[in-house]
Amino acid sequence: MTAAPAGDARFAVLDQRGRTVHSGRIEASAGAWSAAYGAVHPIDLTAVRTPGVYRLRVSGGVRAESPVFRVDSPKRLFAPLLADTVNFFQVQRDGADVIPGELDRKPSHLTDRRATVYEPPVFTGDGGDVPAAPLQPRAGAGPVDVEGGWFDAGDFVKFTHASAYALTQLLYVQRETGGPRTLRGETAFGLRWLDKMWDGRTLYVQVGIGTGSEEFGFLGDHDVWRLPEADDALEIGPGAGSTRGWARSDQPGLSRQPGPKRAERANKQSPGDEYQFIKYRPVFPAAPAGEKVSPNLAGRVSAAFALAAQLAAERGDKAAARRWLAEGASLYGQARTTDVGELVTAFPHAYYPEDSWQDDMELGATQLALAARALGDPRAGRWVREAAGWARAYLDTQPWDTLNLYDTSALAHADLVPLLRGDALAGELVADLRRQLDSGVAAAADHPFGHAVDVTQFDAATRSFGYAATAHLYRDLTGSREYDAFGTRQRNFALGANAWGTSLMIGAGTTYPQCPQHQVANLAGLPAARWSTGRTARRTSSSSASRTARTRARQTGSTGSPRTTGRTRATSTTYGPGRARSRRSTSPRRRRSPSRSRSSLLPS
Repeated sequence: MTAAPAGDARFAVLDQRGRTVHSGRIEASAGAWSAAYGAVHPIDLTAVRTPGVYRLRVSGGVRAESPVFRVDSPKRLFAPLLADTVNFFQVQRDGADVIPGELDRKPSHLTDRRATVYEPPVFTGDGGDVPAAPLQPRAGAGPVDVEGGWFDAGDFVKFTHASAYALTQLLYVQRETGGPRTLRGETAFGLRWLDKMWDGRTLYVQVGIGTGSEEFGFLGDHDVWRLPEADDALEIGPGAGSTRGWARSDQPGLSRQPGPKRAERANKQSPGDEYQFIKYRPVFPAAPAGEKVSPNLAGRVSAAFALAAQLAAERGDKAAARRWLAEGASLYGQARTTDVGELVTAFPHAYYPEDSWQDDMELGATQLALAARALGDPRAGRWVREAAGWARAYLDTQPWDTLNLYDTSALAHADLVPLLRGDALAGELVADLRRQLDSGVAAAADHPFGHAVDVTQFDAATRSFGYAATAHLYRDLTGSREYDAFGTRQRNFALGANAWGTSLMIGAGTTYPQCPQHQVANLAGLPAARWSTGRTARRTSSSSASRTARTRARQTGSTGSPRTTGRTRATSTTYGPGRARSRRSTSPRRRRSPSRSRSSLLPS
């Protein structure tokens, strides 16, 4: 980027010995980025194909030199990023089966093993996220075991909606590529928790409540800044409020874990104890036991179970495959597909304001059909027909969204088309994939970096990777490389080819965020490069990031002891599918955290 066009500038690509391996004149400006940067000059490096480490030098009207970069095979370049993605899921683990790693993670929220079920909470306010009434336990329900699963972001709430989306993508990558060696263990971990959330009659959709209420006297997860294991050390009950202190397990004497009888008494939620929902976290169901559930949830969760069945069948474990298929089929059959109303995603709905569900049902039916075929189950044909029906219903809604948390149609279409065997609908679904990609191509046409996503809105990283993945799916399905360059530009934008010169994926490249709003990373006092990648020898640590993390830890009182944050939202991070509004949503714009990208990194 330059202040004004610099058409006379030249570039040279230098190898590690300083030898020029490629050179030329920079291209004409693709447009202005801002008032300060009136020209963005692309430089085409596709001629550099020999594996190695290089740097770019610009001379002439402007002088600049890039950080070093690697040229190598897709496998060598992207396998580490896939491994890093899995590593982040390991960081996000909750429950007893955590992986300590460099953040020294400890078991957390073990009280989730006997959690109380509550009626869905009611919200009000401009953002639709202010509790409007006290939480009410559901008569005759629970306690339930919801221990485990992944934290949703830098906070510690767990959502079925987002977890199922992320798990489906992880399982898809596992099925298609095998993935890194750690992937199978992480998908198994995610499946164990998702299995707990569906008991055959009730689908539980959320563990914990994000927003607290001064009016009704309770703190929410977002109201405190602490390590997750600190919640287990809380003393709850009469008299605890005046002497309460969070205690780390390595700080004996501050407080002790309550015994079973005391825990049982405390789990009844002592009136007036504002910390009650921090330690004993509420669980919310999607619908009463045995009743139909929101179809977006039924579709995407059943898809995850069906993908698990496919993988189990592939490795020869027919018993496990049949069990996962039964789980998926039972939930898919409970979808409410008439008089749907507002979709259930999270409480409040404003956290994840989805309004599209036919795509989720198409995805669920398609994956069930593939699992049934792998097992010789006669229901396969019926599920193919139902998937086709949901695909038709999706097209009839005049869709215009693309692959992201709120629209799974690209994943569904890619697997359904081969099952349709020349049906005319197959061509329409391929055309819809083109529609999704063409919408991005049109948006990118006037962007100086060729980027398709509005970076002033949420989910820039998620949607960028979504376009890259869709281009890859389209090529696999049709053999056409028409969108390869477009998909590569979207991936590259997210990995550093942007106006800030920074990767949006921590640990990728040499420049990336060093101090994200992530409680565990901040309170552990480690550089961002270490907690994201787990490969410190190959990353550049940031002493400033470490100092910032330690400073924030001191501001909380200690590295393990939280303080309330005055009822402000204390947590947000770039992680996972993103909590941004659907493009077709009319829900309020207020949200509790920025986007988080967890889309599969499939190279174009």
